[in-house]
Amino acid sequence: MRILIYSYNYYPEPIGIAPLMTELAEGLVARGHEIRVVTGMPNYPQRKIYPDYQGKLYCTEERNGVVIQRSSVWIRPQPGLISRMLLDGSFVLTSLLQALRGWQPDVILLTVPPLPIAVPATLLGWFYACPVVLNLQDILPEAAVHVGLIKNKHAIKVFEALEKFAYRSAHTISVITEGFTENLVGKGVAIEKIRCIPNWVDVKFIRPLSKAQNPFRQIHALQDKFVVMYSGNIALTQGLQTVIETAAKLRHLSDIVFVIVGEAKALDDLWQVCREHQVENVLLLPFQPREKLPEMLAAADVGLVMQKKNVVAFNMPSKIQVLLASGRPIVASVPMNGTAANAVRQSGGGIVVEPESADRLAEAIVELHADPAKVAAIGEQGRRYAIQHYSAEQALNRYEKLFYEVASAGVSTKSGATLPSENALPDAVPIE
Repeated sequence: MRILIYSYNYYPEPIGIAPLMTELAEGLVARGHEIRVVTGMPNYPQRKIYPDYQGKLYCTEERNGVVIQRSSVWIRPQPGLISRMLLDGSFVLTSLLQALRGWQPDVILLTVPPLPIAVPATLLGWFYACPVVLNLQDILPEAAVHVGLIKNKHAIKVFEALEKFAYRSAHTISVITEGFTENLVGKGVAIEKIRCIPNWVDVKFIRPLSKAQNPFRQIHALQDKFVVMYSGNIALTQGLQTVIETAAKLRHLSDIVFVIVGEAKALDDLWQVCREHQVENVLLLPFQPREKLPEMLAAADVGLVMQKKNVVAFNMPSKIQVLLASGRPIVASVPMNGTAANAVRQSGGGIVVEPESADRLAEAIVELHADPAKVAAIGEQGRRYAIQHYSAEQALNRYEKLFYEVASAGVSTKSGATLPSENALPDAVPIE
């Protein structure tokens, strides 16, 4: 098949949806499909165009058989509603031209967020007379409104209209958890239109490694330490201050060290919090090269998943699958009845504690610190669960089956494409 993946994030960005879409695209190529990816110039998580791509309006490259078509985006280091809208709008405009340069696809896979790219992807579906599969990595604007990222009532109305448009115009919607399915059905989306395909992890790449001769431990003088690690995005929804407060409570246990790996600017902010709490048992490190990720994860005794209380219940961090595959137990400080908590409990690969509670987080860490056998057993169970439920091969099978299914059904035949009915168009939104 010829499959067009429309994804704002892609290689070489190291975290989030980029590694997943890269693995999906390259995995499909390995199975004999033709793949081209329409994406932006890489900028995440620094929110700055990577040096090799600065000053370019468009560029096309090939990596591991995937044709990657990049377009320039308007990006600023400081996130905000206006800057986010300008970023999304610039990608909508510049990416459409790139998407029209190339062969006609049999299927378009669109990843959301960002939500506004549902518009050019839908136009491409009409133009090419091919179905669009909407892959939901988050439910917007609901998730952003819930944590206070979007407060302007007019902006909320615009995004809600875009959300309805995206759901109506997509042939099929793939979601990453059943919590997403319940949310969409509650909004009137037909259950027959939804497929649940969890995010995945390359269990051959992310794997348990020995701590004894671990270079990451040696470089950072962690050989004799009990390492509690958080690695990933550091934003409003994570609440990493709780980790610093927990470190302060456990400063009397000299062999426990907290390692936080993230984007440089976010680490600067956390450094100020460390100074306020006068902690010396926290190590702040920048993102490591992706090829070093298995080694870095293996340096930990415990991996952290952090969410604040106000995170929507359906949110599912993709780092859960990665930590399970690494063979290290998870301590998840997340809403107790949310999707993330349920995923950790079902896996048997971790402990769930109340979010934003340094006391509960400290208790869980001390419990594992005191019981090496339990640490090993939980880690082994998590690894088994990741292989059984989250392997990249299983995800490839599911997506490949889905693409064949929607291509054979189609929105319409190639020879008789039809324009959408007016019910597929977004609702009018008055701007006052």
